[in-house]
Amino acid sequence: MPRAKNKEAAVGSQNRTVSPNEAKSALTHCIKLQRPIMMWGAPGIGKSDIVKQIGDEQSREVIDIRLPLWEPTDIKGIPFYNSKSNSMEWAPPIELPSDPKSNAILFLDEINAAPPAVQAAAYQLILNRQVGAYKLPEGVSIVAAGNRETDRGVTFRMPAPLSNRFVHLEMKVDFEDWFEWATINNIHSDVVGYCTFAKQDLYDFDPKGSSKAFATPRTWSFVSQLLTEHLPDNTLTDLVAGAVGEGTAIKFMAHRKIAADLPNPTDILSGKEKTMKKTEVSGQYSLAVSLCYELKEASDAKDKKFDAMADNFLNFMMDNFDTELTVMGAKIALSTYKLPMKPSKLKSFNKFHQKFGKYVVASMEQ
Repeated sequence: MPRAKNKEAAVGSQNRTVSPNEAKSALTHCIKLQRPIMMWGAPGIGKSDIVKQIGDEQSREVIDIRLPLWEPTDIKGIPFYNSKSNSMEWAPPIELPSDPKSNAILFLDEINAAPPAVQAAAYQLILNRQVGAYKLPEGVSIVAAGNRETDRGVTFRMPAPLSNRFVHLEMKVDFEDWFEWATINNIHSDVVGYCTFAKQDLYDFDPKGSSKAFATPRTWSFVSQLLTEHLPDNTLTDLVAGAVGEGTAIKFMAHRKIAADLPNPTDILSGKEKTMKKTEVSGQYSLAVSLCYELKEASDAKDKKFDAMADNFLNFMMDNFDTELTVMGAKIALSTYKLPMKPSKLKSFNKFHQKFGKYVVASMEQ
């Protein structure tokens, strides 16, 4: 299959780039206005996940169509003879929404990797909201996504008339957005801790490189899943390397060994452990995230010991972590998780506020 030059992708690289949260906001508005929108970006940075998040939040079905796998007739449908009307009609594909009341999001993923003939068929659907005799229900919104030509993907030039039907966004990787998403979605604390310590390893895709495995938000999610399987170290190392690349995997596994020697978060929150031995700072990032995870679980379960646990949480951070880590832990607890940490019920609050209050407030305003 020939690889065509993608002028739109080249132009896109000169456009304003947006973070995942900014992209989500823009998508939400375009979906509300039913204006077709196209997201450009490197592989594995979360384009598809954002569309699915919006679908979940708005109770909309997301119809995910991978256009490179379709033929032009798959969009237009198959002709058949209607004996009652004595005419030829078209049977639309079952994947397209048929309910007149549907408010689904029609997600045309990897649209610029589809051959020109398929893009032409999609153009009719995007332009007229109709192809053949089939009409999109009025409540359906169209979202498309694709990689840029510079991302080593197979791409075809998107025709100018089709390109002009979209609002275009180029998405970038943003650590703060990923960190917020990761902590809310319980990505393993070792992954969050490591990527917080080594932010450059959250995403290290090199379009000019030859490595099949490289770190992206998507591959780190896979690593998080692997860590729940209790695999032998050799097997785990092989799989992590297959997800994020060998160099990053070696550094990550070393980080895990350091984190494993730190106190148990449960013992810290119960007050059994009040201090820890000085260790590599990378492991402390994992411990800070683990403490926040466990404190959130106690809050969700309405544990009667929550206030005492929160007090131990603040005291431990003040006594053992540096300012950056302490502020990070407080930000996760107060801003990301919005835990009910009431000053009147926390003996350590005044001391913590005097020492770190201004830094925590500043970090939450960023």
